[in-house]
Amino acid sequence: MPKHLQREIENLKNKIVTMGGEVEDRVYKATLSIIKRDMSLAEAVIAADRDIDNMEVEIEEDCLKILALHQPVAIDLRFIIAALKINSDLERVGDLAVNIAERSIYLAGKKPLDMPFDVVDMSTKVEKMLTKSIDSLVNMDVRLALKVRSQDEEIDTINRNMYTQVKALFLAQPERINSLLHAISICRHLERIADHASNIAEDVVYLVNAEIVRHTPEVYVE
Repeated sequence: MPKHLQREIENLKNKIVTMGGEVEDRVYKATLSIIKRDMSLAEAVIAADRDIDNMEVEIEEDCLKILALHQPVAIDLRFIIAALKINSDLERVGDLAVNIAERSIYLAGKKPLDMPFDVVDMSTKVEKMLTKSIDSLVNMDVRLALKVRSQDEEIDTINRNMYTQVKALFLAQPERINSLLHAISICRHLERIADHASNIAEDVVYLVNAEIVRHTPEVYVE
C-alpha cells in the first residue's frame, strides 16, 4: 500500500473512532438523563447533535476522496466500504440518542413513572455492545465482533418482554398512557442502537474476513 494511502486510511480510521466515542458519550448522557430526570443533560445531548452530523459528512467526503484519488483494492477497498456503512450507523445512533433525550425531557416534566423495563440494565448492555463494536474495528477483532452480534438477541428479548408488561400497565394505569408510550419509545430506541452496534460488528467481519454475515445466525463460540 502506498504510504500516502496508508496515511489517509489511518486518518479516516481515527476519525471514525473519534466519532464513535462522541456517539457513545451521547447515548450515555441521554440514558443518564432518564435515570436522574435531568432535563439539562438531555438538552445538552440534543444541542450537540449537529456535531455528529458534521462528523458524518466529513468522514463520507474523506471516503469518497480516497476512492476517487487512489482507487483502492482488496482490504483497502473493503475498509472504505465498511467505513461508509459504519459512519452511517454511528450517525443514526446519534439521532437515536437525541430521540431518547427528547423522551427524557417529557418524562422529567411528569409524575415519576415506574419504568416497564430496567433502564439501567438495558442501557448498560447496549452501551457495552456499542463500545465493543468500535473496539472490534480498532483492533480488527473478528471474535469480539461476533460476540457483539450474538448479544443482540438479548436486547431484542428485553424489548419484546417490555411490550407485554406495558399492555398490562395500560389497563392498570390508563391515566399514564402518554408517559408509558414515551417509555416504550425509549426501550425501542435502545433496541435500535443495539441493532446498529450489531451492524458495525458485521461490517468488521466483512472488513477482516471478506465475509458477509448479515443474514446468518448470530452465533458466538467462546
